Amino acid sequence: MPHTHRFGAALGAAVVTGALLVALPTAPAEAGTCPASTTCPTTVTFSVTAPDSLTITVPDGPVNIGGNTPGNQVTGQLGLVTVSDQRASLTATWTATVSASSFTTGGGTAAETIPASSVQYWSGPATATTGTGTFVPGQANAAAAVTLDQPRTAFSKTTGSGDNSATWNPTLIVTIPAQAVAGTYTGTVSHQVA
Repeated sequence: MPHTHRFGAALGAAVVTGALLVALPTAPAEAGTCPASTTCPTTVTFSVTAPDSLTITVPDGPVNIGGNTPGNQVTGQLGLVTVSDQRASLTATWTATVSASSFTTGGGTAAETIPASSVQYWSGPATATTGTGTFVPGQANAAAAVTLDQPRTAFSKTTGSGDNSATWNPTLIVTIPAQAVAGTYTGTVSHQVA
C-alpha cells in the first residue's frame, strides 16, 4: 500500500504540473518604458497596396466615321480612349502610341486599298484627367495631325506620381485616293500604352 500511495502521489504531481504548464499564458512583448515627462514612441507600420496595372481602353468597333468621294477626305472622331494607371508609382509616367493598318474593300486589290499613309490622326487635348502630373497630347490640333503608317505618340504623361488617368477623343482624317473604288473600307486603328 505505501508503494501504491507513492506512485499515486507522483502521478498526481505530474498531472498538476502538466495542468500548470498548459494554463500559463504567453508573455506579451515588452512595452517601452520611459521616465516621466519624456515622450515614449511606438513605431507603427501599414501598407499601401496597388493592383500594379497600366491599361488602355478603346472604343468598341466598328466605328463609322462617314464617307466622301475619291480625291476628297473623310474626317471623324474615333471615340473616347482612356489610359488608366493604377500602379501607385513614385514616377507615374507613360506613353500611349497609335498606328493603323491599310483599309480595304472587296477583294483588297490595289484599287480597293487605302494605305495607312493616307490615314492621319490627331489626339486633341484631354477631355478628362485624374491624378497629378503633366499630361501631354500627342497632337494638340488638326495642324499637328500625323500619318499612321508607323507608330506615333497619341498621348503621354511626363511627370507626377500615384494613380492617374487620361481620356481623349482622337480625330481621324482619311485622304481617299483618286483611283479608289466605291465600297465600305475596313481597317484597324491600334493603341497601346507602356
